[in-house]
Amino acid sequence: MKYSSIDDVIQQLEQADYIASKEIATVVFLSFATQKPILIEGPAGVGKTELAKAVARNLNRQLIRLQCYEGLDEAKALYEWEYAKQLLYTQIVKEKIQDIIQGTHTLSEAVDRIADQEDAFFSERFIQTRPLLQAISSESPVVLLIDEVDKSDPEFEAFLLELLSDFQVSIPEIGTRKAIQIPFVLLTSNNYRDMSDALKRRCLHLYIDYPDKELEKRIVGLKIPEIDQTLINQLINVIRNIRNLDLKKHPCISETLDWAKSLIALNVNVLTPDVVRETLNVICKYKSDVDCVRECLDDVCR
Repeated sequence: MKYSSIDDVIQQLEQADYIASKEIATVVFLSFATQKPILIEGPAGVGKTELAKAVARNLNRQLIRLQCYEGLDEAKALYEWEYAKQLLYTQIVKEKIQDIIQGTHTLSEAVDRIADQEDAFFSERFIQTRPLLQAISSESPVVLLIDEVDKSDPEFEAFLLELLSDFQVSIPEIGTRKAIQIPFVLLTSNNYRDMSDALKRRCLHLYIDYPDKELEKRIVGLKIPEIDQTLINQLINVIRNIRNLDLKKHPCISETLDWAKSLIALNVNVLTPDVVRETLNVICKYKSDVDCVRECLDDVCR
């Protein structure tokens, strides 16, 4: 499966339940054509991670996800040595040590003989692969999602540069591992911190903002086909009015969808101020935001 044009990207993503704008489709098409990663920035909940899932679905590729966090290091992202397994093998073959050091006369000679065998214990069979190594080691092309990369430390971001430049990683005990198949790479950022210029140079940039009114209606209609069109119009108007308020966290498309599902569960057909007041906790995640919306309820529901 591949993308043949920008319009083809739009159509295929919609088949994977993702409504893409022309800008999003263009960046996805160019990334596919040039094999450059995409750095997707924007508020939380606007569909950055969902885009990676949709791409994986319609390309029929495995999605490998690395969730970033503060303190993430190479061992958790790339590989770890299975020390317990190494120790078990050592115990099993310990009688072979005498054969290896036979004929040596000094401790130094014996150590040198044993050191010659270290490759047996630092080999592929003792590596526990993590997402980054899994992605470049896969026999079939995959989609690699490096999620919330802005939450990782700058040192880890610097480590990513080799992978994103040459699609290879260096393992000291084994050597350089190059990608068998170039993965389709997407990195997401919620602007927790600014990403480095070096990282941005290696990626195509895409900023996903809150969708416009018509696009948000289409998304709700696609994700929740049983919803009444009149209710869609009402809740989108209210959501957009709420986003204009000075809130700690503005409701995003994921909250819009959660609210729509909640209204259906409550058998609501008309969105009245009372219904909005009673269901605000679905879309507002902070008490201060709930209080702010309630104070402006008449303006929000107009």
